[in-house]
Amino acid sequence: MADAAPSDPTLTGYDMEHLVVYLRLLDAEADGADWRKVVQIVLEADPVKEPERAKRMWASHLARAQWMTEVGYRHLLQAGPN
Repeated sequence: MADAAPSDPTLTGYDMEHLVVYLRLLDAEADGADWRKVVQIVLEADPVKEPERAKRMWASHLARAQWMTEVGYRHLLQAGPN
């Protein structure tokens, strides 16, 4: 898992490989889950040993997941089924 999700204006290979991660982050956010527990389970980072890194990872990947719901999904639709 990268320390930061992509910020490209289009889908990347990383995005495609991490679609399930993005969905899990969105579900956890909707459920009001504590970010520390989410980052530990979903992103497999240690919020106790590396709190700053873990928080950045969580924030970056959650932001990308939210981008997917607003913009990125259009790229998936345009690509069609594989």
